Amino acid sequence: MRRVAVFLASSSGHDPAHVALAAAVGSGLARRGIGLVYGGGRRGLMGVVADSALEAGGEVVGVMPRSMVEREWAHEGVTELVRCDSMHERKAIMAEYSDAFVALPGGLGTLEEIFEVWSWRQLGFHTKPVGFLDAGGFWTPLLGVLRGLVDSGFLPAPTLDDLAVAADLDGLLESLEERLRATPRAAHGEGWGGSGT
Repeated sequence: MRRVAVFLASSSGHDPAHVALAAAVGSGLARRGIGLVYGGGRRGLMGVVADSALEAGGEVVGVMPRSMVEREWAHEGVTELVRCDSMHERKAIMAEYSDAFVALPGGLGTLEEIFEVWSWRQLGFHTKPVGFLDAGGFWTPLLGVLRGLVDSGFLPAPTLDDLAVAADLDGLLESLEERLRATPRAAHGEGWGGSGT
Protein backbone atom coordinates (compact mmCIF):
# COMPACT_ATOMS: atom_id res chain seq x y z
CA MET A 1 0.00 0.00 0.00
CA ARG A 2 1.31 3.38 -0.96
CA ARG A 3 -1.40 5.51 0.68
CA VAL A 4 -4.31 4.90 3.03
CA ALA A 5 -7.36 7.14 3.40
CA VAL A 6 -8.26 7.63 7.06
CA PHE A 7 -11.73 8.85 7.99
CA LEU A 8 -12.00 10.25 11.51
CA ALA A 9 -13.48 13.02 13.63
CA SER A 10 -12.78 16.73 13.31
CA SER A 11 -13.30 16.94 17.09
CA SER A 12 -11.32 15.22 19.84
CA GLY A 13 -14.20 13.47 21.58
CA HIS A 14 -14.33 12.85 25.33
CA ASP A 15 -11.87 9.97 25.64
CA PRO A 16 -8.13 10.82 25.52
CA ALA A 17 -7.56 7.30 24.19
CA HIS A 18 -9.02 8.40 20.86
CA VAL A 19 -6.47 11.19 20.58
CA ALA A 20 -3.68 8.76 21.42
CA LEU A 21 -4.98 6.33 18.81
CA ALA A 22 -5.04 9.00 16.09
CA ALA A 23 -1.47 9.97 16.97
CA ALA A 24 -0.33 6.34 16.89
CA VAL A 25 -1.95 5.76 13.50
CA GLY A 26 -0.35 8.86 11.98
CA SER A 27 3.13 8.01 13.19
CA GLY A 28 2.63 4.29 12.50
CA LEU A 29 1.73 4.87 8.87
CA ALA A 30 4.67 7.23 8.42
CA ARG A 31 7.14 4.74 9.93
CA ARG A 32 5.92 2.12 7.46
CA GLY A 33 6.33 4.50 4.51
CA ILE A 34 2.57 4.63 3.93
CA GLY A 35 1.15 8.01 2.99
CA LEU A 36 -1.87 9.42 4.82
CA VAL A 37 -4.86 10.76 2.90
CA TYR A 38 -7.48 12.49 5.03
CA GLY A 39 -10.04 15.28 5.06
CA GLY A 40 -7.48 18.08 5.45
CA GLY A 41 -8.61 19.45 8.82
CA ARG A 42 -6.34 20.96 11.44
CA ARG A 43 -8.58 20.37 14.46
CA GLY A 44 -9.61 17.34 16.49
CA LEU A 45 -8.50 13.84 15.60
CA MET A 46 -7.94 15.00 12.03
CA GLY A 47 -5.27 17.44 13.14
CA VAL A 48 -3.71 14.88 15.47
CA VAL A 49 -3.32 12.17 12.83
CA ALA A 50 -1.86 14.66 10.35
CA ASP A 51 0.55 16.24 12.83
CA SER A 52 1.82 12.88 14.08
CA ALA A 53 2.40 11.64 10.53
CA LEU A 54 4.23 14.82 9.59
CA GLU A 55 6.37 14.72 12.74
CA ALA A 56 7.38 11.16 11.84
CA GLY A 57 8.42 12.27 8.34
CA GLY A 58 5.39 10.90 6.51
CA GLU A 59 3.51 12.12 3.47
CA VAL A 60 0.16 13.73 4.30
CA VAL A 61 -2.40 14.61 1.64
CA GLY A 62 -5.39 16.64 2.81
CA VAL A 63 -8.50 17.09 0.67
CA MET A 64 -11.01 19.82 1.48
CA PRO A 65 -13.71 21.86 -0.27
CA ARG A 66 -12.69 25.47 -0.91
CA SER A 67 -15.60 26.76 1.19
CA MET A 68 -14.16 24.97 4.22
CA VAL A 69 -10.63 26.14 3.46
CA GLU A 70 -11.95 29.71 3.38
CA ARG A 71 -13.33 29.18 6.90
CA GLU A 72 -9.75 28.40 7.97
CA TRP A 73 -10.49 24.77 8.79
CA ALA A 74 -7.63 23.44 6.65
CA HIS A 75 -4.24 22.21 7.84
CA GLU A 76 -1.87 24.35 5.79
CA GLY A 77 1.22 22.39 6.88
CA VAL A 78 0.42 19.14 5.08
CA THR A 79 2.53 17.78 2.25
CA GLU A 80 -0.25 18.51 -0.24
CA LEU A 81 -3.58 20.25 0.30
CA VAL A 82 -6.00 19.45 -2.52
CA ARG A 83 -8.82 21.99 -2.82
CA CYS A 84 -12.07 20.93 -4.44
CA ASP A 85 -15.58 22.28 -5.00
CA SER A 86 -17.82 19.90 -3.04
CA MET A 87 -17.99 17.11 -0.49
CA HIS A 88 -18.76 14.66 -3.31
CA GLU A 89 -15.61 15.71 -5.14
CA ARG A 90 -13.64 15.51 -1.90
CA LYS A 91 -14.54 11.85 -1.41
CA ALA A 92 -13.85 11.01 -5.05
CA ILE A 93 -10.39 12.58 -4.85
CA MET A 94 -9.60 10.80 -1.58
CA ALA A 95 -10.62 7.52 -3.20
CA GLU A 96 -8.45 8.21 -6.24
CA TYR A 97 -5.39 8.98 -4.10
CA SER A 98 -5.75 5.95 -1.81
CA ASP A 99 -5.14 2.21 -1.95
CA ALA A 100 -7.31 1.38 1.07
CA PHE A 101 -9.76 3.02 3.48
CA VAL A 102 -9.84 3.00 7.28
CA ALA A 103 -12.29 4.33 9.84
CA LEU A 104 -11.06 5.63 13.20
CA PRO A 105 -13.37 7.04 15.89
CA GLY A 106 -15.70 9.66 14.49
CA GLY A 107 -19.30 10.72 14.00
CA LEU A 108 -21.74 11.15 11.13
CA GLY A 109 -19.16 12.29 8.60
CA THR A 110 -16.87 9.36 9.35
CA LEU A 111 -19.72 6.88 9.05
CA GLU A 112 -20.98 8.42 5.82
CA GLU A 113 -17.51 8.32 4.26
CA ILE A 114 -16.60 4.76 5.21
CA PHE A 115 -20.01 3.35 4.28
CA GLU A 116 -19.89 5.01 0.89
CA VAL A 117 -16.52 3.55 -0.09
CA TRP A 118 -17.56 0.18 1.34
CA SER A 119 -20.75 0.19 -0.76
CA TRP A 120 -18.68 1.19 -3.80
CA ARG A 121 -16.49 -1.88 -3.22
CA GLN A 122 -19.51 -4.13 -2.82
CA LEU A 123 -20.95 -2.85 -6.09
CA GLY A 124 -17.67 -3.36 -7.93
CA PHE A 125 -16.85 0.31 -8.53
CA HIS A 126 -13.40 -0.30 -7.01
CA THR A 127 -11.42 -3.17 -5.48
CA LYS A 128 -9.71 -1.23 -2.69
CA PRO A 129 -10.15 -2.78 0.78
CA VAL A 130 -12.10 -1.13 3.59
CA GLY A 131 -11.54 -1.51 7.32
CA PHE A 132 -12.46 -0.39 10.83
CA LEU A 133 -9.81 0.11 13.50
CA ASP A 134 -11.76 -1.25 16.47
CA ALA A 135 -9.36 -0.15 19.20
CA GLY A 136 -10.95 -0.41 22.62
CA GLY A 137 -14.07 -1.89 21.03
CA PHE A 138 -15.18 1.51 19.70
CA TRP A 139 -16.83 0.03 16.61
CA THR A 140 -18.04 -3.21 18.23
CA PRO A 141 -21.66 -2.02 18.73
CA LEU A 142 -21.84 -0.94 15.09
CA LEU A 143 -20.43 -4.24 13.92
CA GLY A 144 -23.16 -5.94 15.93
CA VAL A 145 -25.77 -3.91 14.08
CA LEU A 146 -24.21 -4.92 10.78
CA ARG A 147 -24.35 -8.58 11.81
CA GLY A 148 -28.04 -8.02 12.50
CA LEU A 149 -28.47 -6.76 8.93
CA VAL A 150 -26.92 -10.00 7.69
CA ASP A 151 -29.23 -12.05 9.91
CA SER A 152 -32.22 -10.07 8.59
CA GLY A 153 -31.26 -10.66 4.97
CA PHE A 154 -30.40 -7.06 4.12
CA LEU A 155 -26.62 -7.46 3.89
CA PRO A 156 -24.82 -10.36 2.16
CA ALA A 157 -22.63 -12.24 4.63
CA PRO A 158 -19.63 -12.12 2.22
CA THR A 159 -19.84 -8.32 2.21
CA LEU A 160 -19.53 -8.17 5.99
CA ASP A 161 -16.80 -10.82 6.00
CA ASP A 162 -14.91 -8.75 3.42
CA LEU A 163 -14.64 -5.86 5.89
CA ALA A 164 -11.21 -5.71 7.56
CA VAL A 165 -11.54 -5.28 11.33
CA ALA A 166 -8.74 -5.27 13.90
CA ALA A 167 -8.01 -3.82 17.32
CA ASP A 168 -4.58 -2.46 16.37
CA LEU A 169 -2.91 -0.89 13.36
CA ASP A 170 -0.61 -3.84 12.64
CA GLY A 171 -3.51 -6.25 12.46
CA LEU A 172 -5.62 -3.93 10.35
CA LEU A 173 -2.87 -3.23 7.83
CA GLU A 174 -2.23 -6.96 7.54
CA SER A 175 -5.92 -7.60 6.83
CA LEU A 176 -6.01 -4.82 4.25
CA GLU A 177 -2.89 -6.19 2.54
CA GLU A 178 -4.47 -9.66 2.38
CA ARG A 179 -7.47 -8.20 0.58
CA LEU A 180 -5.25 -6.26 -1.80
CA ARG A 181 -3.40 -9.45 -2.74
CA ALA A 182 -6.62 -11.37 -3.35
CA THR A 183 -7.92 -11.71 -6.88
CA PRO A 184 -10.55 -9.01 -7.49
CA ARG A 185 -14.03 -10.47 -7.42
CA ALA A 186 -17.32 -9.44 -8.94
CA ALA A 187 -19.55 -7.20 -6.89
CA HIS A 188 -21.00 -9.09 -3.94
CA GLY A 189 -24.49 -7.99 -4.89
CA GLU A 190 -24.36 -9.85 -8.22
CA GLY A 191 -26.50 -12.93 -8.20
CA TRP A 192 -27.81 -12.13 -4.74
CA GLY A 193 -31.49 -11.70 -4.10
CA GLY A 194 -31.30 -8.18 -2.67
CA SER A 195 -29.77 -4.87 -3.59
CA GLY A 196 -27.15 -5.23 -0.86
CA THR A 197 -27.33 -1.54 -0.05
